[in-house]
Amino acid sequence: MTSRTTLFGAALLSVLATAASAEDPSILVQSTTSTQNSGFYDYILPIYKEETGVTVNVVAVGTGQAIKNAQNCDADVLLVHAKSAEEKFVADGFGVARSDLMYNDFVIVGSSADPAGIAGGNDAVSAFKTIAEKQALFASRGDDSGTNKAELKLWNQAGVDITSVSGDWYRATGSGMGATLNASVGMGAYTMSDRATWISFGNKGDYQIVVEGDPVLFNQYGIILVNPDKCPSVKAELGQQFIDWMISAHGQELIAGNTLDGKQLFFPNAKP
Repeated sequence: MTSRTTLFGAALLSVLATAASAEDPSILVQSTTSTQNSGFYDYILPIYKEETGVTVNVVAVGTGQAIKNAQNCDADVLLVHAKSAEEKFVADGFGVARSDLMYNDFVIVGSSADPAGIAGGNDAVSAFKTIAEKQALFASRGDDSGTNKAELKLWNQAGVDITSVSGDWYRATGSGMGATLNASVGMGAYTMSDRATWISFGNKGDYQIVVEGDPVLFNQYGIILVNPDKCPSVKAELGQQFIDWMISAHGQELIAGNTLDGKQLFFPNAKP
């Protein structure tokens, strides 16, 4: 009798769990930290939930880790900002298709003391060369994120081998954008940030943007459905619904309306 009761109880719990899941559908998005740190998801996901009834859970890590997590089938949708890596993800069969979603730009920030004398510039590669020549402290995310990938590309273009100076004037935090900005302010180091996280950052102190406006600092975000052929657990219908909503005229209008202190955080550029 006890065994039958236990089995019945277990079966009832299973039915209830299934019903609850059906009533509250959800998807998992692997994403970069910049969209999280900037408050983008706090702004847009409640609107999506209200309009569709679908809960979007986000894992915010560096782009490189987000891609690895998606390759391990721990995602329904991937939303990151490293286009070449995203295109490889799709080419390798892990993603169904990639769509441009929105963009902003990267900025180099530093203290008002400006030890490298680069403030007011708009040439990122030249600024990096000067930072290296003067051995001014620079804090890197060092986490294989989209921001880190873009930063390393600039060091390469500047002809600077940062592996030989790592731990000296070049410091890798191995953490997200918000934590790296905090570390930079704490040690008086320059760093590179996406503009949305910088606008949202609340511990600026005497820090300011010192270099901006260089076309090489363009920062594109893409959105991809994880391939259900590779990952049978993917909620393909719900994931595609989220993507379609984000790249629709309505979703793009909402992205454009995401502002802080009168400053737009992201600029929509999807092609539905």
